Amino acid sequence: MSGFEHYDRELRDLDSEIHRYAAVCRVNLANRHEIDACLRNHHENWADDKARESLHGLLILRIKLEAEMIALGFSPPPLVPPASEEASER
Repeated sequence: MSGFEHYDRELRDLDSEIHRYAAVCRVNLANRHEIDACLRNHHENWADDKARESLHGLLILRIKLEAEMIALGFSPPPLVPPASEEASER
């Protein structure tokens, strides 16, 4: 990657794309099972499903960026921020 001074921007840009493709693919990023299934399950028709293929690649890039950050002592923010207490009370 490009260095520690760019991690915030890279994560913000990457997360924006992940959220966009997740919406197209109807993958709930708050549900770890759905993310794992997207990473693990390859379907024969995925060559025709470019959005899911792109989401798969973006999730792998995020994992690699997180690993790089952790190795350098940084704490990457979560892909999906925890729900606020106010939202959970509704």
